[in-house]
Amino acid sequence: MSIFLLIIVSFLAAFSLTGYMRQYALKKNIIDNPNERSSHTMPTPRGGGVAVVISYLLSLAGLIYLGYLPPSIGITVIVAGFIIALLGFLDDHGHINALVRLAIHFMVAIGVVVALGGFAEVTIFNGLELGFVANIIAVLFLVWLLNLYNFMDGINGIASIEAITSVLSIALIYWGLNSALNSQVLGLMAATVFGFVLWNFPKAKIFMGDACSGFLGLVLGIWALYALKQDTALFCAWIICLGVFIVDATFTLIRRILSGHKMYDAHRSHAYQYASRKYQSHTKTTLGVLTLNVAWLLPMAYLSAKKIMMPELIIAIAYFPLIVLAMYFNAGKTENDQ
Repeated sequence: MSIFLLIIVSFLAAFSLTGYMRQYALKKNIIDNPNERSSHTMPTPRGGGVAVVISYLLSLAGLIYLGYLPPSIGITVIVAGFIIALLGFLDDHGHINALVRLAIHFMVAIGVVVALGGFAEVTIFNGLELGFVANIIAVLFLVWLLNLYNFMDGINGIASIEAITSVLSIALIYWGLNSALNSQVLGLMAATVFGFVLWNFPKAKIFMGDACSGFLGLVLGIWALYALKQDTALFCAWIICLGVFIVDATFTLIRRILSGHKMYDAHRSHAYQYASRKYQSHTKTTLGVLTLNVAWLLPMAYLSAKKIMMPELIIAIAYFPLIVLAMYFNAGKTENDQ
């Protein structure tokens, strides 16, 4: 089977399975009902992202079988992704204690870092060796990314558009640099997520759910760390492409903690949530994220990968307008403080 055919099959599988998951959610009354912390106004089925998880993991198994993906990294992604998706699925169906979830997140992240061989050899800023500390940072990076992806999945299409534009941007960079890194896995992710987003954007017929949002965050993090094993500049390109989610979630969390809120308190004070209310449109906000990713972050990520200047400096340049936007939309402030 050719890669192109596998991509088509993966898209059709995700699209069809999402429709099935919608019927399943309606039948089992797995519904997100609006409340004071919601960004939506209509009761909507959730859990459609399970279709993405199933389709993508089967696609990766297909890549391994066809010889396009080394079994070591492929099996790591499949096992870790399945565990996080299963945890999210169980949480969607019945609340799991936050500390239990976090403990499992850390165990999975540690397992991934060990499976990838660790990162003690990684250097930053043109030669600064981190040693074992790099492994700790890698674990924290995975745990934060999978959680922030969950936090940022709050309006129609935003989590899907972030994933699609990020992986296609990186795939384009890999292609432009003739990188040995596997871009097929990124094309397959874009295809499976696109199969879901047709049900979720511009009007949501079903939500993604924790099973998929955490899964996407983890898997994107694994592919970013896999790039780090090859070249720090490529890892920096990943960090840039994921900048909208990283900056919004991190800026919001820091401001809320400094204001005395608990880390896991539910809220709707992310910049994207304020933007969707300000413009009274999920669609405009999500398309704004798409525009930022393609028009600003993709070129900056390419400059990082090409090492036009120190990649870490390019991250700072790329993030500056994102931080300004977070401040403009009052990310992290409660609505009573507006």
